[in-house]
Amino acid sequence: MSELHKFLFDGLPVRGAIVRLTDTWQEILRRRASSTEHGAYPEPVQRLLGEITAAATLMQSNIKFDGALVLQIFGDGPVKLAVTEIQPDFKVRSTATIAGDIAPDMLLSQMVNAQNEGRCAITLDPTTKFPGQQPYQGVVPLFDDSGKPLERISEVLEHYMLQSEQLDTTLVLAANDKVAAGLLIQRLPMQGEGNLSGSMVSKENEDEIGLNEHYNRISILAKSLKSEELLELDVDTILRRLFWEEPLTRFEPLVGETAPRFSCNCSRERVGKMIVGLGREEAASILAERSDIEVACEFCGVQYRFDPVDAAQLFTDAVQLQQGPSGTH
Repeated sequence: MSELHKFLFDGLPVRGAIVRLTDTWQEILRRRASSTEHGAYPEPVQRLLGEITAAATLMQSNIKFDGALVLQIFGDGPVKLAVTEIQPDFKVRSTATIAGDIAPDMLLSQMVNAQNEGRCAITLDPTTKFPGQQPYQGVVPLFDDSGKPLERISEVLEHYMLQSEQLDTTLVLAANDKVAAGLLIQRLPMQGEGNLSGSMVSKENEDEIGLNEHYNRISILAKSLKSEELLELDVDTILRRLFWEEPLTRFEPLVGETAPRFSCNCSRERVGKMIVGLGREEAASILAERSDIEVACEFCGVQYRFDPVDAAQLFTDAVQLQQGPSGTH
């Protein structure tokens, strides 16, 4: 079963979390593999998508925010987009768009950042928006300060947290066809929540970056964790092996019904609105070539079909909605 554990280092300005996505991750892969159009992800894409899914789950666990966290990696290679969305109740969905061949040994830069045009974007989309409110978004390139391409998602996100949030962060990520897992260690901000909130960062917090000896010590311990250990060992064993000398306060883990779990919020209504957005002429041209308009959800694989009668009803309903109950503008 999937699980999420959070903990604090007693008396130190450092927090941590471990996530292990098992059934949740396997369901995402199963749905993709069952797609007659796409088929299973190649192994490098599977690893990339699993790592960003684990990372986004860890990030969502560290913010006090009523809304979805969306993590996207996009660029100019054969992987056009890898995206994961984590709801505040830890409903998870992830997908990747591939437009080209993926070699078994492809690196991140080759998949997404062929011409150094790749980007990482994190979006916080509130559940309830005020009029005119836009989601908060931060974007960073997939290269370091010297312009050298980054080859690990963990490095990209550590760079993001330092650049966008002024927070020292250590991430260890790993994924295969059974488990997507991650360990996060983060120095607590000097004041306020600070993390992914878009708030101003205090001068004290800025001065402290990279200098805290306790965080640096714990970060070194965390980075000693090997990918195979993260994938194969249980959480208790990992924490004991890494931090056996550090007193920890552990919080109630999210397991069972509260654990991160696959869920997709696509619907026939949403797809209908998308078809209306295409316009009546575009819909008619599609129906002139085939018997129905077929749309498959990229996240869950569910297929929605609209025949000519369904499509006509969509546009009739849209006109009536615009005119209002009286039939006039």
